[in-house]
Parts: sequence; structure tokens; C-alpha cells
Amino acid sequence: MKNNSILILLALTSFFSFSQTYEFETTIDLEATDVISQGSTGTCWSFSTSSFLESEITRLTGKYIDLSEMYTVRHTYSNKAWNYVMRQGKAQFSQGGLAHDVMNSISKYGVVPNEVYSGLSEGETRHNHSQLADSLKTILNTYLDNTKAYTSNWKTDVEQTLDHYLGKDITTFTFDGKQYTPQSFLEMTTINPDDYVTITSFTHQPYYSNFILNIPDNFSNGGFYNVTLDDLVSITNHALTNGFSIELDCDVSETTFSPQHGLAIIPEEDGKNALINVGKEKTITADYRQQEFENFNTTDDHLMHITGMLKDQNGTIYYKVKNSWGKQGLGNDGYIYMSEAYFKLKTISIMIHKDALPDAIKSKLELH
Repeated sequence: MKNNSILILLALTSFFSFSQTYEFETTIDLEATDVISQGSTGTCWSFSTSSFLESEITRLTGKYIDLSEMYTVRHTYSNKAWNYVMRQGKAQFSQGGLAHDVMNSISKYGVVPNEVYSGLSEGETRHNHSQLADSLKTILNTYLDNTKAYTSNWKTDVEQTLDHYLGKDITTFTFDGKQYTPQSFLEMTTINPDDYVTITSFTHQPYYSNFILNIPDNFSNGGFYNVTLDDLVSITNHALTNGFSIELDCDVSETTFSPQHGLAIIPEEDGKNALINVGKEKTITADYRQQEFENFNTTDDHLMHITGMLKDQNGTIYYKVKNSWGKQGLGNDGYIYMSEAYFKLKTISIMIHKDALPDAIKSKLELH
């Protein structure tokens, strides 16, 4: 009986020693605006990149400015509609987009603060683009079905639809007692869109080259710099360590990406307790990452904003990732603590200021 008691005690000790709940220590925490919700829209690309730019404005100027996500969305819809028509409907037309679509928009149209262009009608507090997206696509498909029978101008119809759902475009406004245009406001923020680069890591293209990544939301054919998987991680860590936050495009379809727990991991073994108790994670190689991309287990689901780093009680590295699904009912106040393993497997790309690159990698990419 005594021996059985000892065995039971040892088993319980072993169980509890390997069933530790997560304990996190923040190691880097960069300036970021508050977590907000994108509502019922597919515009995470604008919310996350706007958040990223807000942190960049703070880093560059010390100012805290709430940028308008919907001003960028409005102009990107116009560009997307043109692309869809010119490709005769043989292109993606959806609510989705990528970080470089924001950069393309601000290069051409500038930026404005959220207080002068919210994209919400009077009395609305939550974005919902289901009718907007359907209305726009109906216009475009009706035109393409029979261009000769279309009695009005499709471009005018698109702009009027955007006016109705998001509000009329603006050319001048007042902010903090000063008059601005969207372009002069961009100049005031000191953001230069040409200073930002998109980095990825895939084996089907040469490393340290620039190529167009064929994913559905890359309607604008944006270029991606390709680096090794180890370099992708080192770039991310170097940027955060040196005070640069990061825009992230990744897959969030895994069951172990949990907004409720505020956690994203790739456990070595599947199990319902993986999101509660610390355990080993899979080793992620470049080949495994490529396999998951080519079999569509990794897709460009969602864009978010990396603002810091943490470690758990075992020293495992996590990234502090600002989401755009609000805070209510979600863990970590709307942030996701993403393990390095999850990042390595599920990241499509990152966008950073080119000064955030380590010098050796910047030289390999021929960036100046």
C-alpha cells in the first residue's frame, strides 16, 4: 500500500510539473494606439496597417494620431473596381487587401484623421460592409455582362455607392486648428511610403530576390522580398529590439489560434489543453512551411500589428500582436500572444520600415 501511494504521488507530481498554465513576462512593449474593432468588414488590412502607421508616427514625431481606416478603404475600393473591370471580371474583388494597398493609397491620396472621415453614417457605431461590397460587385458585373447596354457610367456609379455607404470624399479639413489636405497631412506625419518594404520567406522563389506573391488578395501585384526563414525571424526580432513595430499578414485558421485565450501556438501534439497548459511545439522548417502554403493550409487570412515580445516561464518567445476584433470577451485585451513556432509556420509576410532591417540583410536585398 505504501509503495502504491508513493507511485501515485510521483505520478501526480509528474503530471502537475508538466501541466503548467501559461505565465508571460513582457520583454518589449512598443507604443501603440488602443485596440478597436473592424466590425463586420473584411478590412483588417486597413485597420492593422493604419495601427502600424500610427505607431510609426509616434516613433518618428512623438505624436498620437488616430488615422482613418475608411478613407484608405474608400480609395482602395475604387482602384480595385478599376482593376476588376480592366481584367474583365477575371480578378479578385472582395473586401480583402494587403498592407501595400494602404501604402499605395496614401502615396496617391494621402491620409486623414479618423475624426474627419469615420466611414460611419450618423448614429452608426459599428462598420458593416456586406451591402457595400455586394452593391459594388453588382455594378461591376452588370457592366461587364453587357457593356453596350449599361446606360450610365460605371465609375460614377461606384463613386456614388462609396459616397452613400462611407461618406463623400474630402479634399480639405481642419485638425488641431490647422487647415490640411490629405497630402499635406501625410507630410506632417513624416511618413514616406517608399520607406516601407514587405518581407516573406518561401522556397519556390530565389532567396534575396523580389517577386510577386500569387495570393488572392494581391490584386495590385505588390512585390515581396524573399529571405530565409531564419532571416525572417531575425529581421522581426531585430526590428522590435530596435523600437520598430511590424505589420503582419498571417493565417489564423488553426484551432490553436484563439482570440478567446489570446494565444496562437503550434503544439507538438493536438489536444484541448494546449491553449491552457504550456507544452512543446512543433519544429518548423522551411520545407514544412512551404508544404503548408502549397496545400492551402496556410493562406492570407488576416493582417495584424506586432507591437512587442514576451516569453513564457520556459523561455519560449512570443510576439505581442494587436488584433482588430475589439476587446470584449477576448483574452489579453484583444491582443494575441503568438509563439515563434506559429509565426514561422503561419506568417505570409511582414511589412517594416527599411531602417529596421539588419545591415547585412539590407545589403543582400540591395536596399538603401
